[in-house]
Amino acid sequence: MYNFMILSLKTKSMKKIIFSFLIILTTGIAPIIAQEDKEGSKDPTLFTRMPGYHIYRYDDIQFDKFEFQISKEKTEAVEGHHLFIMYELNENAKTPSPLQTVRNYTNAIKKVGGQLIYEYEDGGSQYVILKAVKDGKEVWAYVSSSQNGQYSINIIEKQAMTQDVVADANSLSNSIKESGKVAVYGIYFDTGKATLKPESKPTLEEITKLLKADPNLKLYVVGHTDNTGAFDANMKLSMDRAVAVVNALVSQFSANVSRLRACGDGPTSPVSSNDTEEGKALNRRVELVKQ
Repeated sequence: MYNFMILSLKTKSMKKIIFSFLIILTTGIAPIIAQEDKEGSKDPTLFTRMPGYHIYRYDDIQFDKFEFQISKEKTEAVEGHHLFIMYELNENAKTPSPLQTVRNYTNAIKKVGGQLIYEYEDGGSQYVILKAVKDGKEVWAYVSSSQNGQYSINIIEKQAMTQDVVADANSLSNSIKESGKVAVYGIYFDTGKATLKPESKPTLEEITKLLKADPNLKLYVVGHTDNTGAFDANMKLSMDRAVAVVNALVSQFSANVSRLRACGDGPTSPVSSNDTEEGKALNRRVELVKQ
């Protein structure tokens, strides 16, 4: 009798399991099936992945070159460590829109002080080019997302230019003590404009710390451009950008306006050749010069 009761209970349990499975099948609710990543692959250190995806293809190239679209007419070749990762949607996972995917990556890069370089749409697919400096290296990313749910990332990691100054208060202070000035590359504007971009905030905060650490320090805030465009326009643009930085420090970070003076040098004081895109990027800068 005891054995019969155990067998009866087991039979009832099996019936419940089978019944539950039949309900799932008849109601059309299918479980999401997780799929394994390609052997030896992993997410890049800069990003996680969209939920519900696995790595379908993974190419890790020690040194390579990739052409990044930086405007409608221009590309920029970047050399260095190249990662190509293709993500494929897991079976039965919900498909995000291409725009949702690229927006996630754009927001992620901005959270680490990076920036959106260029974005465009073509035939329903979405594309973004992103850039950041991480662990002393300049990192470029090209994210391509299609309507079928598949997306890919090309990442080039290159050594940041040695002329770039890490925008922290101590480094800024040391450079000013050694040479009387410091070039700051963490202040961003749209091309041809003098409106500060939100990504500039961390650098402005470090300049504020610099001023607070030395109450007697007074600075010229000097705008510089490359040689693209008309000379007079560049002179005005460099001055307008310097004024924008001073205004932001005063209005948003409570800096004393009497300690800051805006100046514009346009293209007259390059620190590198304007014959290359890398040189032009170095020449487009804001300098802090001790008064």
